[in-house]
Amino acid sequence: MLQVDVDYLKKAKKRRDYSGIVIIVFLTLAGIVSFLPLIYMVSTAFKPPEEMFLYPPTFFVRNPTLQNFSDLTTVTSNSLVPFSRYLFNTIVITIAYLFCLIWVDTMACYPLSKHKFPGHKVLFKTVTTALMFVTAAAGIPSYLIITNLHLDNTWLVYIIPGLASTTILFLMKQFMDQVPNDIFEAGKIDGASEWKLYTKIALPLLKNAQATAVILSFGGIWGDSATSNTYIYEEQMRTLAFFMGTIGGNIARTGATAVSSLIMTLPSIIIFVIQQSRVMDTMAHSGIK
Repeated sequence: MLQVDVDYLKKAKKRRDYSGIVIIVFLTLAGIVSFLPLIYMVSTAFKPPEEMFLYPPTFFVRNPTLQNFSDLTTVTSNSLVPFSRYLFNTIVITIAYLFCLIWVDTMACYPLSKHKFPGHKVLFKTVTTALMFVTAAAGIPSYLIITNLHLDNTWLVYIIPGLASTTILFLMKQFMDQVPNDIFEAGKIDGASEWKLYTKIALPLLKNAQATAVILSFGGIWGDSATSNTYIYEEQMRTLAFFMGTIGGNIARTGATAVSSLIMTLPSIIIFVIQQSRVMDTMAHSGIK
């Protein structure tokens, strides 16, 4: 009987080993497939013009060249507004937006999670309901509000409308729910004010959630060209994404367009690679699978 059990356990272990190998192979293939668009983007940025228009198209570059980067430099040097101005606008707007986003959403998630004030459940359900609506559905109301508040043609139009992010607020609130209430109760016993509880306890504990919020929001603000198109009337106040979008539309600039796409994509990828461990930790503690 003991021998039978041992044989059964050996067979079960072998089956588990095979299943593990299958999972590893599947995940490896899925990872390679997910990287293919990025590899193709990098490859295209180094392709000479004759390779870009080959049929059937080639995935990898055969004769790499830096001519596309030179073409992009030529295009940017001939623009009415210096390239450095677009880059400066984008960097300042991105940093200001992410900083304000973290403060607004952490200040909102703390009372929602740790204070049972009247109507807090209704308020949170309203937030979760708002997750169902896409941004385009609120396009006309947003336009009317922004213009009536005279935010158009200012840097504030890039920052203020996106601060109340329901996705980020939901993520942070779920993360904060995992923090034991005893920590805050101990702080209150020691005489800490609500502001100190927020700044000295809540904010440090939300570091991973903050990093995740930055990663999820960075791509949207860095690559935002719609705001410049819709609300900005002066060229010197527009962003890099808008300028890069104007490079296309000309066959002679195909190489420069490929390089501009790479430039706009790489920062988001770099930030995600650096902070990916924090993202995984946040998702695990927020109940998001």
